[in-house]
Amino acid sequence: MTITDLALPSTDIDPFSDEALADPYPVYKQLRDLGPLVELTQHGVVALSRHAQVVDALTDSQTFSSADGVGLNDLSNSAFQNTLIGSDPPEHTRWRAVLAERLAPRSLRELKTDVVTRVDEYVADLVSRGSFDAIADLARAVPVAVVLDLLGFPQEGRDQLLGWAERFGDINGPANERMRAALPAVDELFGWLATTCTRDRMIPGGFATTIHEAAERGDIPEDAVVPLMSSYALPAMDTTISAIGSAVQLFVENPDQWEALRENPALIPGAFNEVIRLESPIQAFSRVTRRTYATEGFSIPENVRVVVLYGAANRDERKYPDPDRFDVRRENVDHVAFGLGTHACPGQGLARMEAHAVLESLTRRVRTWESAGEPRRRFTNITRSLDRLPVVVHQ
Repeated sequence: MTITDLALPSTDIDPFSDEALADPYPVYKQLRDLGPLVELTQHGVVALSRHAQVVDALTDSQTFSSADGVGLNDLSNSAFQNTLIGSDPPEHTRWRAVLAERLAPRSLRELKTDVVTRVDEYVADLVSRGSFDAIADLARAVPVAVVLDLLGFPQEGRDQLLGWAERFGDINGPANERMRAALPAVDELFGWLATTCTRDRMIPGGFATTIHEAAERGDIPEDAVVPLMSSYALPAMDTTISAIGSAVQLFVENPDQWEALRENPALIPGAFNEVIRLESPIQAFSRVTRRTYATEGFSIPENVRVVVLYGAANRDERKYPDPDRFDVRRENVDHVAFGLGTHACPGQGLARMEAHAVLESLTRRVRTWESAGEPRRRFTNITRSLDRLPVVVHQ
């Protein structure tokens, strides 16, 4: 049976076109309005764009499998096979357990003082300049300063990791020009991890060292070390960069919300949730059905690839009143920006810690924001991020 035999609503809309990536939200609304399951004829997949169906896909790994890859092309799915994102339980549980203790709330609390101090010192210096690029000077700089040391990778080659991470969002998209241009980055990253990030070159105590130690104990096979390191290295960088950049842009565009945050910093955790609900760092991943899935009078059988549109679900008017409005007081803990269930982002606690530290430091130092030029968006298949965001700050 082919997708065209399923009697689903269908459309030739391409959520991965340049036009859609520039402003995906009208496209997402069209998809939500078409139905809970919509065939994307240009890609031969079924789109899930409503909040309820996206939650189903993210929380039911027995129906929606990641074992055949979460990308929309065969090459990326092959490259990331048997990685954290490209596996189901029990294998996924085994891979995830390697760093579970390091990423647990108790362990992160032990890191908090150091992370907050590093971030605060950096932000203080940045704000003193009066103007800066919120992407190059802040959103990219903070994860590099914080995450790379925690990961424990050697200094040699580190400067390339940010570039590889930024191609992650293209690699997992459909087989378009952006995806093909990103392919060399996969080979370069895996080559660096295999030849430079060996056990003897790791920084003691780093997350990557923990992965090597798990292999030495026999908890995971040796050939799982490189794929597992890649699973943490790439998303840990790009998603945090996206979130911090989006936060600044939203507060520049919504000065009343910045004032509310300055007056009540206790709103910061909820405000960050609102940032990533409105501008989800990861906009889409895919799954393959392992059994029939039925919803709202429609169904798809096993062996159908679906694209799970996080960014669309987080703006679903069926779930959120006035979903396109930025409101730091919104009750939004049920967003899907960091995923849910088995494949919920394992590093989200660290990402929150970094972003909260940035916002806390900025609220103490920045009275108002002002745009200093036109923002420039980075077109990426599955991540939503900016490439340039010049701002002026008033203390």
